[in-house]
Amino acid sequence: MNTTQGATSTIDPLDTLLRMADTLGTLSRYAAESAEHATSAFPPAPAPAPAAGIAYLHGGSEITGAIHDALREARHEILTAQPDGPRPDATLDEAYEAVRGHLDRGVAMRTLYQHSSRFHEATKRYVGCVQARGAQVRTLPELFDRMIVIDREVAFIPADEARSRAVLVRDTAVTGYLADVFEKAWDRAEPYPFRPVRAADAACEVIPDLRRAIRKLLIEGRSDKAIARRLGISLRSVQGHVSCLRDEFGAQHRFQLGYLMGLAEHEGS
Repeated sequence: MNTTQGATSTIDPLDTLLRMADTLGTLSRYAAESAEHATSAFPPAPAPAPAAGIAYLHGGSEITGAIHDALREARHEILTAQPDGPRPDATLDEAYEAVRGHLDRGVAMRTLYQHSSRFHEATKRYVGCVQARGAQVRTLPELFDRMIVIDREVAFIPADEARSRAVLVRDTAVTGYLADVFEKAWDRAEPYPFRPVRAADAACEVIPDLRRAIRKLLIEGRSDKAIARRLGISLRSVQGHVSCLRDEFGAQHRFQLGYLMGLAEHEGS
């Protein structure tokens, strides 16, 4: 966030969390590479037992089954974060069936999507259905990873980048922290206006946020492919935004664009 000279800068909790995730990913890769080298000289040590309140789930069927079991126990609140843009129609239908009964008996539900989901007809239909039953939905240009928190007592988060494994968390210190992360993102998010709307009209509502996120990620040196994945939009869309930014800043190439945007950020701070 830009501040006047001499003021204390404000820390964006979502940006901090995303940087933490990047750092943890780097450390994880380094640890895996170190372990691979070590096993050539030393036999592998037994894997440590998971901490109390933590369970690892393997494969889609086991993950889905555990989520449905936990949802059946929901009493007060369901929080979900769904990054990576629009989800398949069948997944949305399954999600609706999983939460419809809870909404009808008064369980509160809030969901965060990325802005790109506003252009997906199946997602708009799903949002209309759950909002009609009392759920709330908001969108952000950029999200932390997928997450489900139930009654602030049970949480599910991915265990790998491919999301073929998940972590089931029942430690209330951790689930409380995850719920707090969700709340901070929720406060920054924009309400999802469920109404029949042309894509061009929806674009006017979300493109400024997307453009700001792309600028930030370009300044960080992210590739177009990495930006597309982070924001849940197509590679072609990212390249179109980058082209517009090059025209806006009068940049001849990507490196110059990053430099000019970084300079503008510095001068505006």
